[in-house]
Amino acid sequence: MRVGIVILPEDRWWAAEPKWRAAEEYGFDHAWTYDHLGWRTLVDGPWFSAIPTLTAAAMVTSRIRLGTFVASPVARHPVPFMRELNTLDDVSDGRLVLGIGAGVDHTHYDGAVLAAPELTPKQRVDRFTEFVEALDGLLMTDKFGFDGEYYRAREARNLPGPVQRPRLPFVVAANGPRTMTLAARFGAGWVTTGKGGETADEWWAGIKQLTEVFDQRLDAVGRDRASIQRFVSLDASPVFSLSSVEAFRDAVGRAQELGFTDVVSHWPRSSSPYEGREAVLEQVASDVLPELH
Repeated sequence: MRVGIVILPEDRWWAAEPKWRAAEEYGFDHAWTYDHLGWRTLVDGPWFSAIPTLTAAAMVTSRIRLGTFVASPVARHPVPFMRELNTLDDVSDGRLVLGIGAGVDHTHYDGAVLAAPELTPKQRVDRFTEFVEALDGLLMTDKFGFDGEYYRAREARNLPGPVQRPRLPFVVAANGPRTMTLAARFGAGWVTTGKGGETADEWWAGIKQLTEVFDQRLDAVGRDRASIQRFVSLDASPVFSLSSVEAFRDAVGRAQELGFTDVVSHWPRSSSPYEGREAVLEQVASDVLPELH
């Protein structure tokens, strides 16, 4: 079982840098940050950009894998994004993981601030599919071109390309059948946030159902079920995974039983969301992570 930690991009670098260093020193396998222009209840507070944050994190770490949790097409075009990803993969010496998802609707901040057009759920998945297909081609092929409904490019240059070959890994966020198919086709990993639920038991029951659907999607595209990493975002549950060491152990145990290879928690904050104590994080790092490894 591998364990990741999300560090929200809300602190000035003098305060954020020690967290990224500590994530590696504590023994986490991967560290992530949100790729939004602003996020939910935190939109009125400080917020920084994901790619520069991860680039800075790459300069103060050497082992831990780094990623977006998750990037989306809402505020991005695949061609300039490909350039940013290639650069970050180079700076990190091949430690970048692209967490990528469909994005939320136009009423959320990223879409609202850009006055983005209103899309139906089907259209959002159509756009996401086009975005993933374009990034896949752009990262692997120099002079790649495409002509889609949402994005176009002509002979886009990508030299020197990413450090990781044939390209950096995609971890595709998917809770629905069509996006799960996309994860099965293009993902080195699949990440889920579940189907909701009032209690932890309800949430985990939904996670179990999603794993069964994902297995079907892997079978449908002819992919070995063991060939893809499976991530679960623990803090989409009603119970914050780092509210206590016992809560973390319980969440990891449930994830293991369902066949997940990776879990992702959030660095505790002083207020909601993800309110908790860093002492719990430190105890998990000292007592639980060595057992999982």
